[in-house]
Amino acid sequence: MERHWLLSNTCYGTWLPGSARGFIGRVWEHRPLDLEEAPRVAHDLPDTPYDEKIPGFEQAARERMKGPPVHLEASHAEILLTQFRETAGHRGWEIRAVAITFNHFHIVVGVPDDPEPSKILGDFKSWATRALSKYFGAPPSKIWWTERGSKRKLPTENALAAAIHYVLYDQPGPLLTWSPETGLHYGPPPKP
Repeated sequence: MERHWLLSNTCYGTWLPGSARGFIGRVWEHRPLDLEEAPRVAHDLPDTPYDEKIPGFEQAARERMKGPPVHLEASHAEILLTQFRETAGHRGWEIRAVAITFNHFHIVVGVPDDPEPSKILGDFKSWATRALSKYFGAPPSKIWWTERGSKRKLPTENALAAAIHYVLYDQPGPLLTWSPETGLHYGPPPKP
């Protein structure tokens, strides 16, 4: 595969902007060394800090929610993994690792050529939405996922190996993990 990506997305309502845990967002701000013409800063790049808590922002986001937060269970995770693998196979992509937790997922995927990462993540999310809604019905909000998600390019073999390790072994309480090398595990696979 020509390109590898670490794709991540949270479930609807589980990590709101302004959260005390920090959040990745595009907030208006100006730091002393920033140019006046560029006050909007995106903090979704590797090695950049999360945005810090903004309680009023979090409360405003909570008040705009269309339903309760979406939490996944093992049965959801099984459907998701099956659909992720089917989507990748149909597109000619190669999944290298998957972790699904109660409130988010991570996928390490290799793709031919250089498609837009938003398209890759969007395909996984849209087909996952169809599968989850088919088997479980739509959630009250009619929304399974947060809007954008994270798309990190893995430019080197070391970055790819680190991302695979992160996805398989560094997730808190995964419902399931999968890779071609480790197979399916409910929780993390045994350490190599």
